Amino acid sequence: MADPHRTGPVVLPSNGHGAHWRRDLVELAALFTAVTVTDLAAKTIVGGPHGVVLLAASALVLVCTVSAHTWWSRHRRSGDSGARAPASGSPGHPGSGRPVPDGAAAGADDPALWRLRVTVREQPGALAALCSALAGVRVNVLAVQTMPLGARKAATAAGAVPDDAECTVDELLVRAPAVLGTGELSRAVASAGGSEILVEPADAHHLVDGPARALGLAARIVDDSAELPPALRLLLGRCTIRAQADVSPAGRSLDHLGERDVFAPHRLQLADPSGGLLVVERPHAPFTPVEYARARSLVALDRRLGRRLPAGSWPFAARDGSGMTLRRADVRDLNGVRELHGRCSPDTLAARYHGPVAEPGRYLGGLLSPHAGRTVVAQAPSGRLVAVGHLLWDGEETEVALLVEDAWQGRGVGGEVLRRLVGLAEESGCPQVYAVTRRDNRAMISVMRGLRLPLTREDRDGAVVLTVRPAGERVTAS
Repeated sequence: MADPHRTGPVVLPSNGHGAHWRRDLVELAALFTAVTVTDLAAKTIVGGPHGVVLLAASALVLVCTVSAHTWWSRHRRSGDSGARAPASGSPGHPGSGRPVPDGAAAGADDPALWRLRVTVREQPGALAALCSALAGVRVNVLAVQTMPLGARKAATAAGAVPDDAECTVDELLVRAPAVLGTGELSRAVASAGGSEILVEPADAHHLVDGPARALGLAARIVDDSAELPPALRLLLGRCTIRAQADVSPAGRSLDHLGERDVFAPHRLQLADPSGGLLVVERPHAPFTPVEYARARSLVALDRRLGRRLPAGSWPFAARDGSGMTLRRADVRDLNGVRELHGRCSPDTLAARYHGPVAEPGRYLGGLLSPHAGRTVVAQAPSGRLVAVGHLLWDGEETEVALLVEDAWQGRGVGGEVLRRLVGLAEESGCPQVYAVTRRDNRAMISVMRGLRLPLTREDRDGAVVLTVRPAGERVTAS
């Protein structure tokens, strides 16, 4: 007996090849009949008094009928698909508690890595609630790091008064569907009681476990003192790092330099081995005691290692054929750089420092400090320094500055120094490098353009800011 509830198509038995030729014969006869009827109807209508009008009206009615039928078919299909709800408990069912982001069903569920930082109350179940909220939006937690924050005003439910409570900072590395943006992630974390939420893109380097990452940062600063600020930025995330001049009494031993370290929620002060200070600021997220201890340990290692500079040089030929040498420099080259400034004209110094220069020796020590950035000098065959370039860590950005002795200008020396500095910036992972110069300093503008890198120019308060991206594709010469 046939199943009355069956809705699928009924398959009739086939008689083999005989059924095929009979069906073809019937279709051929129907086609000839249709052509004959259409020809007779057209002759009759055209032969009448208003044949052309009737024929056009018939065509219009036919088009309208086809359009209405097409619209109704699509409307009925969309209604049928909307009526077919997923089964209860499936990821897309309203009662499942697991909403699916838009586009997930269309194959847009490619994973993306995110770094989440959130402050929560230090109480049982806080981390579990956070992970459950992330699981509700199909986010997979890959790594978790919990750092005590101490007593502070903790976030509470809407309308309640915040109270002093022990809090912790949870840092999570998560993998989320690509269609899930920062807003959805933040709302999911906030629903679990999180506050001071920070969501940043992550990459494969963040998958390295904490101890291995710390050892990698320590190894990074072993050969080069200038690598300490970039290492601190990798350790602490997005922050600004500035080197301040020495304001402490002279003769303080290395063992007591750490006494000048200062911890504040949004500002760390770390003693520099040269007697200055490294100031680290992060206004968008408070530092934790754990982060402070890690930063102090990295700086202490740098102090114990002492001054160090990678050995090696880069020979090149100036445009007049002179054999030149580029090399890294630090405060040990202070006398040579001071003599270079003494041989430069006032106009050259004003173009470098954007105004009259009285005593450059007062701030040259800070510029040559490895923690302020990296310095490259050009050395003539006689051994005299004829050019100096600085790659300066300016907060979250990187600035480049250049000074070439008057007698050596126009020989391609400045371009070689600048190319080496931009190469060092790329090695340190700097996304872009900028230079500030005067509008009439055509030499500096020409040297920046000569890098053949993507360049942007911005006029600001009478000065020109030129920015290049070291990792960008080089522009071919026109």
